[in-house]
Amino acid sequence: MGSFSIWHWLIVLAVVIIIFGTKKLRNMGGDIGGAIRNFKQSMKEESEGKPEQTPPTPGDDKQIPGSGRVIDAEASTKDKSKS
Repeated sequence: MGSFSIWHWLIVLAVVIIIFGTKKLRNMGGDIGGAIRNFKQSMKEESEGKPEQTPPTPGDDKQIPGSGRVIDAEASTKDKSKS
């Protein structure tokens, strides 16, 4: 009673085909496949293109550009309505 048989899945598939149509389902499948392909390609390019960088040690005189320094600051606005 808790599991679905093959007939349940065939009925669900038929309803989905009736609602969306085969052309729209084919286009969605192609779009999803293309997105996955692009994702895999970008992950592959990212891992090949970037050499591993080691963070600078304290006391190192050289600074690496774009080292990700954190600047602690506070933003404030001047409110002219306070008089």
